[in-house]
Amino acid sequence: MCPVRGEPPRRVENPVVAVVGATGGLGSAISGELARRGARLVLTGRDPATLQARSEELPGSATTVLDLGDPDAGDRLVATAQAAFGRLDVLVNAAGIVAFGPLADTPDIVIEELFLTNVIGPLWLLRRCLPMLQASQGTVVNLSAVVAEQPLPGMAAYCATKAALSAADAALARELRRVGIRVLDVRPPHTNTGLHERPLHGSAPRLSRGLDPHAVARTIADALDEPKRLQLAAADFGTRTRSSAPVTTERVTSNIASISKGSRT
Repeated sequence: MCPVRGEPPRRVENPVVAVVGATGGLGSAISGELARRGARLVLTGRDPATLQARSEELPGSATTVLDLGDPDAGDRLVATAQAAFGRLDVLVNAAGIVAFGPLADTPDIVIEELFLTNVIGPLWLLRRCLPMLQASQGTVVNLSAVVAEQPLPGMAAYCATKAALSAADAALARELRRVGIRVLDVRPPHTNTGLHERPLHGSAPRLSRGLDPHAVARTIADALDEPKRLQLAAADFGTRTRSSAPVTTERVTSNIASISKGSRT
């Protein structure tokens, strides 16, 4: 049945949800929360062993190893979802990378990798998944960040990628509504996922005490049950973006050499 133009996606019992970046701190929490609520999962990650371990914690889940930097990654995700469940209802992009430092000190390869993983890769992936999502009148969830709303110095390239992703989400929400697909843009405050401890480049600044990733995952899962909701801004997570109890992190040396070896979640 063709969706009515502008009609919000219907709620599906035991939906099939693909979580990209399911081995990362937030992706792991999201996949666990959705499994608890009855979702059937397709999990993706870059490291086969870590992905296999996560799958064993969530019985019945399907897995596929993929890299957002590969334009054909979406084809593998679609094939896995089709083979395992015959449909795809929700695509959650929880993968991402970060870098710190002044723009003048940030190598070109780092800027390129940030945009490839945080913006270009998710758009490549979504293009391949659109037919399945249109068939199910499904939902796309893209994990942006609070810096899309409140950009910070020393993080210009990273902030730009998250702002770009949120801008794409705003456009896609209008574009894809015509075919019955909802786009949910999620911009959580700093969350304790450990991502800031493994940047591609630079050192993390003093950060406010982050949110519990499981609490963030619950908020996102709740939003999936609100068919007309198109965004979760930082303020929607029910806490101040910055805490009065700052924490410091150990200095992290540049990881430029690790880019080709895999720094994405």
